[in-house]
Amino acid sequence: MKKLMEHEVGEPVDLYLLIKQATKGVTQQGSPFMTLILQDKSGDLEAKLWDTGEEQARMYQAATIVKVGGEVHEYRGKNQLRIKAIRPIKEDEGVTIADLVPSAEKSKEVLFEELMQYFFEMKNPHIQRITRHLLKKHQQDFMLYPAATRNHHDYVTGLLDHVVSMLKLGKAIAELYPTLNKDLLYAGIILHDVGKVIELSGPVGTQYTIEGNLLGHITIMVNEISKAAEELELEGEEIMLLQHMVLSHHGKEEWGSPKRPMLKEAEILHYIDNIDAKMNMLNRVMSKTTPGEFSERVFPLDNRSFYKPTFE
Repeated sequence: MKKLMEHEVGEPVDLYLLIKQATKGVTQQGSPFMTLILQDKSGDLEAKLWDTGEEQARMYQAATIVKVGGEVHEYRGKNQLRIKAIRPIKEDEGVTIADLVPSAEKSKEVLFEELMQYFFEMKNPHIQRITRHLLKKHQQDFMLYPAATRNHHDYVTGLLDHVVSMLKLGKAIAELYPTLNKDLLYAGIILHDVGKVIELSGPVGTQYTIEGNLLGHITIMVNEISKAAEELELEGEEIMLLQHMVLSHHGKEEWGSPKRPMLKEAEILHYIDNIDAKMNMLNRVMSKTTPGEFSERVFPLDNRSFYKPTFE
């Protein structure tokens, strides 16, 4: 049976899907509706439920498995799912969340082992101890959480997958530019998004927590670094520099960065984070694009379409 993202525009869909996100809205005419992000292991599509009420809002919450009938259509350059029939699954249908949730290609154990190898290259004891301490503190969630609710690495183990990919990129750049401090760069890469295990609700039906909405993962992690230093009874410039790495990794204030990078390593961290996130989005959209055609529009990439060459 075809998976969700294997369906072409105009093709009918009859699948079990997981509600990844569910949000309520109101049309200009005042009619309530719901926006659902529906997924299986192949990816996710947005869908609308019109003229909804409280009963539908309770029935179609995030992390609910549903049976959906409809068809794929295009809206403003992006594929959507037009729902014609939807219902929650019955207990005897035997479909589980694990059947529908995408995950990293490598296992979390393999990815974590790859990450741990980078500690052998760290020489500064303060940076290494703080980074190890925080990684151990949040290890269980860090190995399972996505890196975002949507757009990039938004799947089980996505956060760890993102960090390992960034570390590989960081190592290649550090070898090309040996004046970079690898301790700061590697620690910044490992720690920059760990706050997301508090900012986000979990790997399935991911939403923002109260702390996530009020503080955000950057503020959360800066506080975590400070607490770690106190618990380990460490003092020194390294603590402040690690905090700056986290504070500035979004690059610009308008992109949610409290500070712009003011260290070489912080500047590179921002670029690496941006490259890996965008490549993940591009790889995903190009995987479902026919050679010789343009992809659907990618909203985080200035709503551009990308051409897929006919040769490899």
